[in-house]
Amino acid sequence: MTGWGLRIGLASAARLAVLGASLGVTTGLRALRLFPNNDPIMAVMFPCAKRGRLPAVAFPVMAMVLFDVLSRRLGVWTAVTATTYGLLGLGFSLAYSALSARGRRVGAATYLASGVVGVLVFDFITGPVMSSLLFRMSFADALVGQIPFTAKHLLSVSGYALVVSPALDATLRQIERGEKAIEQKLEAMGRPA
Repeated sequence: MTGWGLRIGLASAARLAVLGASLGVTTGLRALRLFPNNDPIMAVMFPCAKRGRLPAVAFPVMAMVLFDVLSRRLGVWTAVTATTYGLLGLGFSLAYSALSARGRRVGAATYLASGVVGVLVFDFITGPVMSSLLFRMSFADALVGQIPFTAKHLLSVSGYALVVSPALDATLRQIERGEKAIEQKLEAMGRPA
């Protein structure tokens, strides 16, 4: 195997391992129902969004679909929530890219702010907007009914954004450093990286 092929293989294996672990952790935490509106998906999505558009969209979509398949709740709501999460991931990826281009660090404070914005957007779309469309509720009733749900959702995502997002970000940085170290060793051996 060439150095380039080895590098691609190791990087892919490392990212697949992180993706699998992230899906397992979010699915497990959601299944435990530790508290109302237990939502680790957004917190895991943030470090993914920092690394590009594809991971930012793919992770939350897969997390929603996996949980709904395992809990036997696959349906229209899966499509609504997975699409909403995917679009949020794309938006955060673009925002983080713009912040990085301006020399701003994307870390715990950014993840916390992203969590607040993400919950407000997600809950508005999946709450009042979709409830009034799918369940023929009045928009005003759906909006008022959404308030306690969103308050709990904000607490959940904020906690995860302060704990899970920075921890996953640090893990991903370690993997990225390992990839660079392998590239440097391959180059030192005279193989193209």
